[in-house]
Amino acid sequence: MKDTAATATLHNRLQPLGFTQTGEVHLNLTPAELVEHALRRGEGTLTDNGALMADTGKFTGRSPKDRFVVKDANTADSVWWGDINIPFDADKFDQLHTKMVQYLADKELYVREAYAGANPDYQLKLRVVNEQAWHNLFCYNMFLRPEEGADTSWTPDFTIICAPGFEADPAVDGTRQANFAILNFTKKMILIGGTGYAGEMKKGIFGVLNYLLPHERNTLSMHCSANVGEQGDTAVFFGLSGTGKTTLSADPNRGLIGDDEHGWTPDAGIFNFEGGCYAKVIDLSQEKEPQIWDAIKFGSIVENTRFIPGTHTVDYANKSVTENTRTAYPIHYIDNAIEPSVADAPKNIFFLTADAFGVLPPISKLDKSHAMYHFMSGYTAKVAGTEMGITEPQTTFSACFGAVFLPLHPTKYAEMLGRKMDENPDVNVWLINTGWTGGSYGVGSRMKLSYTRAMITAALNGELNEVSFTKHPIFGVEVPASVPNVPTEILDPRNTWSDKEGYDKTAASLADKFVNNFRKYADFANEQILAGAPKVVEVTA
Repeated sequence: MKDTAATATLHNRLQPLGFTQTGEVHLNLTPAELVEHALRRGEGTLTDNGALMADTGKFTGRSPKDRFVVKDANTADSVWWGDINIPFDADKFDQLHTKMVQYLADKELYVREAYAGANPDYQLKLRVVNEQAWHNLFCYNMFLRPEEGADTSWTPDFTIICAPGFEADPAVDGTRQANFAILNFTKKMILIGGTGYAGEMKKGIFGVLNYLLPHERNTLSMHCSANVGEQGDTAVFFGLSGTGKTTLSADPNRGLIGDDEHGWTPDAGIFNFEGGCYAKVIDLSQEKEPQIWDAIKFGSIVENTRFIPGTHTVDYANKSVTENTRTAYPIHYIDNAIEPSVADAPKNIFFLTADAFGVLPPISKLDKSHAMYHFMSGYTAKVAGTEMGITEPQTTFSACFGAVFLPLHPTKYAEMLGRKMDENPDVNVWLINTGWTGGSYGVGSRMKLSYTRAMITAALNGELNEVSFTKHPIFGVEVPASVPNVPTEILDPRNTWSDKEGYDKTAASLADKFVNNFRKYADFANEQILAGAPKVVEVTA
């Protein structure tokens, strides 16, 4: 809908959001129009491949300590309150909302209507009000786009108002700092201010779906990538940063369902929440990530990157702004993307971990208890040199491989995963260690990517169905005796260590770290989840 045609209806669409007056408002502009507006307003620059390069300002990532959830009668007893879901007063929200609307009253605004959820039965209708044109382009890329000519004069299921130029007064408004992202499930609204990081909008809606779908629709929301084979066999990949989730789910022989956020319904399989991809581009190369490389073109956005001096060619190795440089593009920019992004229930689920201690097997199979326990643990390890002050491997645990996006207690999602396994008895859950073998970081070596790919391929092709398995003595996971195209001697991690006693001590220490991390959930976890815990044993010298 062009600007002139939109004028007559904009009042009806914005009035419920508190807008009684506005400056010039643009409704559902095309990518080309939004790029033109962004360039006119000095919001970005074109790269030599046509992508729009924009900066997010002071905040180059999400600000978890400034993410709030309104605590009221609807959420008081359902939300998992604490450091992740920080309670916010409903009156303070209304006060901030009024101030934001007043701030935007004379501004040029960009309004977008979109969906979240590729399955029509589970869609969330969205209306987004942006202060910046490039943010509106981000929403065009990341959310699902209505068909051309579709009537979008709907009452939205959720609204985002995003004003990077508006800053809160913490002493008056109840925020921690000038920036904020606040979810209000009763008002069905997200307020974002003081930050130009576009990912706050994407992850805000992810948080909404993580609450509504499990709480109201008996649907498991998942922070994962997903693909599907030619025979319709679906696979999902969970994993924290650095575990290989993007690399291992990108398979030219399988169709991409989505790279980050999905739902698993009671009866209709899985569906992508989004209409695009938001990928890291630090050190991006055409050789390593050809799909992402080719997707960066006109209509795409690159954030916080820099040019090679004297050119408009992006220097993807440049970390001068942040290591969290990113690109946002519509999913159809990926050649093998499946649209609509829906598929049958998964046949295989992969939990990816980069175990820098060299303890976990490179591939193992999980029963229901171990699947729920490892899902809640969300383990990986950081190695020396990745962050200041880290001199030896350190554990990282993030519940359900995305704790910062969970409005409900992690046990809710883990129990739902267990029910999904009961309802789909043919599903296999695998733990894949893309980390170290032959010793911990500094002694052992990183698992070869070719071996990891071969293990995943074998699992996907059913080549492990007739293989015998042995239970790991500490972690209880099932280790296959053989995997096609993988050396048998690397499958049992203890056998790869020259110092067997050293392995036993390190394994016992890692098990202890798992148990210590899980203590904060133990009182809420059922017996089946607790049964998946590793055995903590004393290893004598």
